[in-house]
Order: sequence, then C-alpha cells, then structure tokens
Amino acid sequence: MKLPYVVLSAAVSIDGYLDDTGCQRLLLSCPEDFDRVDAVRADVDAILVGANTIRCDNPRLIVRSEQRRAHREARGLPAYPMKVIVTGSGDLDPDLAVWGCGGEKLVFTVDSAAEKVRDRLGPRAEVVSTGAVFDWHAVLARLGERGIDRLMVEGGGTVHTQLVALNLADELHVAVAPLVVGQAEAPRFLRPANYPGGPTARMRLLGCTQVGDVVLLRYSPKDKTCCQ
Repeated sequence: MKLPYVVLSAAVSIDGYLDDTGCQRLLLSCPEDFDRVDAVRADVDAILVGANTIRCDNPRLIVRSEQRRAHREARGLPAYPMKVIVTGSGDLDPDLAVWGCGGEKLVFTVDSAAEKVRDRLGPRAEVVSTGAVFDWHAVLARLGERGIDRLMVEGGGTVHTQLVALNLADELHVAVAPLVVGQAEAPRFLRPANYPGGPTARMRLLGCTQVGDVVLLRYSPKDKTCCQ
C-alpha cells in the first residue's frame, strides 16, 4: 500500500509560535505567502487539519484562485481537494465554514466518538473510525486506498507534533514571519515529544525562499544526519 506524500505546512513567528493568546487569529503570513499556500493547496489531493484548528480558526480550506481550480478540473481532478478533519473527542460544530463549501469531506475519529460525529454532521461529511484509539498509520493507509497521493497538513500543533514524532511527515513547509509572540501559553508549531534521532538529528534543507516579508523554509524530516 502506497501512503500519501505528507507535506506539513505552517506559518510561525520567529520564536516558533503558530498564534498568540488573543481572541482574534494572529495573521502571520503576508498576502504573497497566502497566495503561495493557495498554490500548494491546488497541487494536492487532500488537505488535513485537526478539529481544534477548525474550531479556533474556522477556515474554509479551499483553493481560492478560480484559475487554479480550473486547472485542476482540466487535469481531471475535482475543483477542490478533499478536506480531512481528525478528532478524538468528536466535538465538531455542524455550522463551521469547512462543511459548507467545495470539496469532499472526510472525518477520522475513534470508536467512542464516531456515532456522535455522524449524528452532528449528518450528510455533511463521511465519518471513519480508526478503532478504539486514534491511529495515524490507519489514517494514511485509508487515504492511500482512496487515491490520495499528496496530502497537505495545515495544523494544528498537536497534529504536526504527532506526525513528525511518528516519522510520517515527508516534507515541512515553515513560513517564518518577522514578529515575536513571546507568550508561553501560545500554541507552538512543534511541542515536546520523542522525535526520531533526538536533538542531534539534522533535517536536510530542501530550499529557502523569501516570500513577501516572510521566509519559507522547506525541510525533509526523514532525511537526517546526526551531528554531535
């Protein structure tokens, strides 16, 4: 079974935060970087986020560019990539923006929450359980079975952390914004975990590009060298 190629995408402050602790979402990306993200979305088969991300940010997870959507359709693809939501609790609001706009929707959860999710969402999304516990390997295998070759993961920090710690991320896209959050309680891109290779394992840098006033860093987390 071929698993999807997994691209983790995040915008962070210089001190590594995804957001601040305020009520409004902190916009870390610039207009040029939002357009870059839209281009990446247009090039993948599915976009995955954790339930907390859609609860906090209420994103639509769409390809905004009409031209990019048309190009997808010209290639025989749906106009919008599949939207994949993962949740352990099943606490998903049926009125969130993600359910009401283009693209197939798929929710992965666990046995204890599956019926609650189905009851809440009804026909808005297909619901799949990975069993008694949440299983990332099962998620990727199921997506591979559905023909998902390239998967973009847009957060949040818990999802990013788990995928990197399990060595399931193939590429990291980290857009570093020129600001400092400085709040210990704010959400971070990667949290404490037992990462493969430990703190001396150095990922291979795939590219470094200025996009507006942010810097895009691309890394290969599976391709490491150990430096003492």
